[in-house]
Amino acid sequence: MQKTTSMPVALTIAGSDSGGGAGVQADILSFAANGVYAASAITCLTAQNPAGVSGLFPASPDFVLEQARQVARFFKLGAIKTGMLLNAEIIGAVAEFVDEHKEVPFVLDPVMVATSGARLLEESAIEALQTKLFPKATLITPNLDEAAILLGHRPADEPNAMIVDAQALARKLGRPLLLKGGHAGTPILQDVLAVPDGTVHVFKAPRCEDTDTHGSGCTLASAIAAHLALGRSLSNAVEAAHAYLQEGMVAPVTVGERHYIAHLVDRVKVS
Repeated sequence: MQKTTSMPVALTIAGSDSGGGAGVQADILSFAANGVYAASAITCLTAQNPAGVSGLFPASPDFVLEQARQVARFFKLGAIKTGMLLNAEIIGAVAEFVDEHKEVPFVLDPVMVATSGARLLEESAIEALQTKLFPKATLITPNLDEAAILLGHRPADEPNAMIVDAQALARKLGRPLLLKGGHAGTPILQDVLAVPDGTVHVFKAPRCEDTDTHGSGCTLASAIAAHLALGRSLSNAVEAAHAYLQEGMVAPVTVGERHYIAHLVDRVKVS
């Protein structure tokens, strides 16, 4: 009889994207493509597509907590990833759950503003995110616009200056962070993994001009969580996740007349 290895489980706690490209939907695809069983707790329903968000309908904090606890009652969690949390009450519920599972690696994607400009985190919730969840995170993954809110100024696009800003933000938050450079106005983009002690790892890739980047942040954060669940170190998990995202953007899937990030790139062939 062939031996089987138990697949690790990762839990995403995030909003649902009705357009399928971001949020819980992207997280589940990323988990599966990176060899991890996907479980989810939905914080908010959104009415959206890659062009914009037209409506939000939050779950109650108690129900978000119960979804997550029900998953943990049955599965041994290998990683937790959070995305859109929307308000301070949901953040409090998620913090309570994370406290119950301190041993589990926790990737926090501080989803604040959609690429379209729609606000995905209430202004009053920013402090709750910083005080209740940031201190518990294994890794925080802000983009340049989110880092601007947290740092007090927008990080520089220039590569060396961006590294300095990433180090400053890591020291300020006291946690490892991955500063994502996808919103920089440069042909070569870089993501900077910075640790409070000053250690940095830089991951570079050319901009993919023809691929819609909707959901790229969700994809990257959930792929990192997947590789942490597989037992990789933080730097190795980020390296593997970065490569996975780039592969999905360089060889996208075409839907209608637009190109989107391919998730199951090794398993699905689109003619």
